[in-house]
Amino acid sequence: MTHRPNTAVPRVRHAGVDTASLAQKISIHHLNFYYGKIHALKDICLTLYTNKVTAIIGPSGCGKSTLLRVLDRIYGLYPNQHVDGQVMLDGNNVLRLRQDVNALRSRVGMVFQQSTPFPMSIHDNIALAITPYETMSRPDLDARIETALKRAAVWHEVKDVLKDSALSLSGGQQQRLCIARALASQPEVILFDEPCSSLDPLSTAKIEELIEDLRRDHTIAIVTHNLQEAARLSDFAAFMYLGELVEFDATERMFANPRDRRTHDYLHGGFG
Repeated sequence: MTHRPNTAVPRVRHAGVDTASLAQKISIHHLNFYYGKIHALKDICLTLYTNKVTAIIGPSGCGKSTLLRVLDRIYGLYPNQHVDGQVMLDGNNVLRLRQDVNALRSRVGMVFQQSTPFPMSIHDNIALAITPYETMSRPDLDARIETALKRAAVWHEVKDVLKDSALSLSGGQQQRLCIARALASQPEVILFDEPCSSLDPLSTAKIEELIEDLRRDHTIAIVTHNLQEAARLSDFAAFMYLGELVEFDATERMFANPRDRRTHDYLHGGFG
């Protein structure tokens, strides 16, 4: 199927900085995705900049989560799904057939909407993100696990119960454990799919603080329905609607003066 290319994503300014001066970590070119015959993503062109947070916003069913699942090729775990276009990670197309998917997922971590701890100990939850890909001594493995839990701001809550089941933790602790698990492979990019949607306000505040801290060392994309959260956390925002990327801009500018009427209506409660 032939698609008419969109105009390239324009350069934007955020806090007076032209994006031409920013490093591109992931660059998406004319991406189309299909669930069987359903055309779910339509000619998406989008850039994720190094050490910046990009919020992906839009009404339910518009393709936000699908886009994240393309970036680390989770779609490949399911039948009858097809993608074309390019997703360039540091200049290499990760959609190519010969891509080592495990190596990709060690560089691009994912945190899902629902916390997904494995039914095993807290220690082994984190170890499982490391041992299939790296051979480490036990002291080195334990040190890596401690670092991941510290970076996820949950170490002091679990350090004395590492042998206990991860399922014994609270919802907020489980989500931070899942973030630690994503961090354990030392990824360069972290994808958050509505990480706070099922959490209480206190747990949400902890996750948001954590994302603020992680941006120093990671490129981050976050799908969220919470516009206040997007405004607080992100440098850039991408508004999606019906599988299309309607608008991409610096968050501050988009929220203050959206270019597209559909973006304006969504931001002001007109639909979605």
